[in-house]
Amino acid sequence: MTASLPRQAAPADEPPRPPEDRRHMIRRRAITLLIIGLLIGVPAGYLVISANQSRNSGKDKEAKYSATSLAAGYPSKVQRRLYQVPVPHPADSVAYYETNNWKTSRLYVEFRTTNAGLDAFLNGVGVGREDLKKGDITISARDQHISGWKFTGPGPWWGLVHAQKNPAPTQDIVVNLANPDFPMVYVVSRTVP
Repeated sequence: MTASLPRQAAPADEPPRPPEDRRHMIRRRAITLLIIGLLIGVPAGYLVISANQSRNSGKDKEAKYSATSLAAGYPSKVQRRLYQVPVPHPADSVAYYETNNWKTSRLYVEFRTTNAGLDAFLNGVGVGREDLKKGDITISARDQHISGWKFTGPGPWWGLVHAQKNPAPTQDIVVNLANPDFPMVYVVSRTVP
C-alpha cells in the first residue's frame, strides 16, 4: 500500500485568487487554440511543400531521362568525368545527350570554343591537334542519326578516334574549322559498363 503524501497548505498571508472573468477565459482559450493550430499547421504545411518539391523533382528527372535528342546545357560533372569529356571554358552552344543500355553507354556532346579551348579540350582527352586528320568524319552514321548531326556543311572537317582499353571510354571527335577562330567540336564518348 502506498502512503499518501500530505498536501502543502496555501500560505496564510496570500489572498485567494479571484474567479476567472469571461474575457480572460476567452483570451486563454484563444491562445491555446492558436498554439494547437500552429503545432498541427506548421508540420502539415511543411509536408505539403516537401511533397510538391519531391513531385517536381521527379518530373524534372523524368524529362531529363526521357529526352530523345540533344539538350542545351552542360553535361553534369559526373558525366564529364565518367566519359572523359572535359568541356573547356570558354565554350558556348553546348548541348549533350546520353544513352545507356546493357551493352554500351554513350555521351554525345557538342560545343563551340576558341583555339585555346580546343587545345585544352584535346589535351584533356589525352591527344593533340596533330592527331586530327583532315576530312576524317569519325562519328558513325548511327551516332549521327541519333544525335541529329549532319557533317555536310562548310568545312574543313577534322577528326580522330581516341581508343582506350575498357573500362576507359573511347571518344570519336569531329572538329569543324569553318570559322578557325571558333571551332565547333562534336564528341561521342562511349564506354562499356
